[in-house]
Amino acid sequence: MTDPTDSAPPAGAAATPAPATGPTAPPGPAGPAADGARASLEALRTEIAKAVVGQDPAVTGLVVALLCRGHVLLEGVPGVAKTLLVRTLAAALRLDTKRVRFTPDLMPGDVTGSLVYDARTAEFSFQPGPVFTNLLLADEINRTPPKTQASLLEAMEERQVSVDGTPRPLPEPFMVAATQNPSSTRAPTRSPRPSWTGSCSS
Repeated sequence: MTDPTDSAPPAGAAATPAPATGPTAPPGPAGPAADGARASLEALRTEIAKAVVGQDPAVTGLVVALLCRGHVLLEGVPGVAKTLLVRTLAAALRLDTKRVRFTPDLMPGDVTGSLVYDARTAEFSFQPGPVFTNLLLADEINRTPPKTQASLLEAMEERQVSVDGTPRPLPEPFMVAATQNPSSTRAPTRSPRPSWTGSCSS
């Protein structure tokens, strides 16, 4: 008969730890998925480069903002293709886009839409504004009064607009790409910077 003390380690000897049997660390990002995303971004840059040259950082920022459900403020002097860049991006991604030129006399209803009286039905019907799109190009946003700039805040934050107390959801995806000139080139009204996800200078 075997003595149970024969298998015990001698006094003072350190016991050998058993190998860990717990769950292993999760694997990192899949290589093929990352490579596919990188290839898609490079293809998009190549397509946009056919119309706009030397704007790769701005293109990357716009794509990241679109994926993160954010918004972008493009700041630069006139003539550096800010508007053309946004239009080309929308065309390359096949997104519906609308352009609003933010003039000093632009009213909030010109952006969000308004109720219009229909004499045939004797009722008011909602006429959507240009904000009901996938990519809204807000051109020279710093030229318009703060009241009109504020009409975009609900759309940017909550992705809806409220007219006459009725909320109306915006299409997905939705992003505002606004442009403005630097303060040195006559900027009557500064845009509310805390509202923007990122700012790109050109």
